[in-house]
Amino acid sequence: MSAADEVKACCAASYDNDAVALLLGESYHPGGLALTRRLAGRLRLRGGQRVVDVAAGPGATARLLAAEFGVRVDAVDLGVSTVDKARAAAEAAGLAASVRHHAGDAERIPLPDGVFDAAVCECAFCTFPDKATAAAEFARVLRPGGRVGITDVTIAEEGLPEELTTVAAWVACIADARPLAGYSAILAGAGLRTVHTERHDAAITRMIDEIDARLRLARLTAPARLADAGVDVAAVHRYTALARRAAADGLIGYALLVAEKPVGAHAGD
Repeated sequence: MSAADEVKACCAASYDNDAVALLLGESYHPGGLALTRRLAGRLRLRGGQRVVDVAAGPGATARLLAAEFGVRVDAVDLGVSTVDKARAAAEAAGLAASVRHHAGDAERIPLPDGVFDAAVCECAFCTFPDKATAAAEFARVLRPGGRVGITDVTIAEEGLPEELTTVAAWVACIADARPLAGYSAILAGAGLRTVHTERHDAAITRMIDEIDARLRLARLTAPARLADAGVDVAAVHRYTALARRAAADGLIGYALLVAEKPVGAHAGD
């Protein structure tokens, strides 16, 4: 397995790990569903539009967008079992007609050219080994005038401490993050013009605090579940401490970015 495939497999497996759900809660990303709603507003979503959710994980974002904004969502994730669980959750929520789930790679989205009004990708673009190809895929599936909305980890230009650059560190969700300007440059290379950015750095610190709180509660109320999920409590504390220090030093943050496919552009341009 190549290093790139190892990262993909590791991230995909994390969504299906009970430890991740135990420590991260429902939405799996800083800012939670409140930031998802803000992203949807910045994308100007309205009823009847088509949206692709790339690296959709357990499907919380897809279900929210369909239920609250009236859009039709195609959710794509690499993990087959994760897709099966997300599909079952959509059916249980009565959203099977408006949310469809697909097993697929962000670098080879299994959907047609130029049919989506918007694409969303939350706390996942930073994990893609080939970000330029993923950006090109966003552009391919969007219609002219369509928008991509990303919320993601950002890093300072000087980079990260060495301890936060391994595949194991936060299941690679920090290791290959870029400065906000770096994400814009990658999207620009795919013909997607950044039209809006926002900093949400405090969301990182809040998520770290929430992970520590959930871990303390689980140690008191569900120690067997922690053990069964294979949670290395000492390792979690070590990484949260490192991440909290990096956030305090301004080395890591979180941002929202919206980019647009030019109206004159077509798939493959």
